[in-house]
Amino acid sequence: MMKKLLTLILTVLMCAGMVLAAGCGSESAASSGAGSGEAPDLKAVRDRGVLRVGIKVDVPKFGFKDPNTGETSGMEIDLAHRMAKEILGDESKVEFEPVTAKTRGPLLDNGEVDFVIATFTITDERKKSYNFTEPYFKDGVALMVKKAANIQSLADLDGKKIGVAQSATSKQALLDAMKEKGVKAEILEFGTYPEIKTALDSGRIDCFSVDGAILAGYVDDSTMILPDRYAPQLYGIAAKKGNEGLTKIANDTIAAMQSSGELDKLIGKWGLK
Repeated sequence: MMKKLLTLILTVLMCAGMVLAAGCGSESAASSGAGSGEAPDLKAVRDRGVLRVGIKVDVPKFGFKDPNTGETSGMEIDLAHRMAKEILGDESKVEFEPVTAKTRGPLLDNGEVDFVIATFTITDERKKSYNFTEPYFKDGVALMVKKAANIQSLADLDGKKIGVAQSATSKQALLDAMKEKGVKAEILEFGTYPEIKTALDSGRIDCFSVDGAILAGYVDDSTMILPDRYAPQLYGIAAKKGNEGLTKIANDTIAAMQSSGELDKLIGKWGLK
């Protein structure tokens, strides 16, 4: 009787040990899997098989859609293809979503795009809402005026009208510069850059203000860009807050392109300064 009891106790203990070991093993495997698995945001893109990128379509040399061919090209388009190659192994696996300064943030917020690569200036305030890579391009806010207007500086715009894009950093940069120089001008906001250029051509405004490299795509025989620059503008690739996997791979790619000289070659390819 005693022998049978001891055998039973040993059997129970052995079974308990096996269950405990199995449980620990499962927990350990789960922990190991969680630690070695890729970030959820990055996995979602790879499972989908296509990278969705918000781009500008009205900024020559950065992101511009040719109205005749329907083809979109520019430095930021090339950069988007580079990100697709890095993430999916194929630069063609990218879908583009046109954005403006006003719509790019909401499109990131609601998950319609994975990245915004659209002359998106990095600011401390924007960093609170979005993840940004290190900058891939540096510029400054500039002024475009009609040659016939005899405007040579910001001071000459006192009492005049300046057009800027909605939700762009240009407005605050101008307000700061005007305050410093004692200039009082009316700032009008427009939805797109072509609208601002049309307003300048028609005389509704006296100046078109945005980053200098963007203005360079709109200058013509009747206009000129003044030499002064205000408030350095650093462009970064933006991702939704919390999408750390996508942010890291984009940031690592920018860093690698900078180190290898690939980024400088890309900027040179599009004639950007």
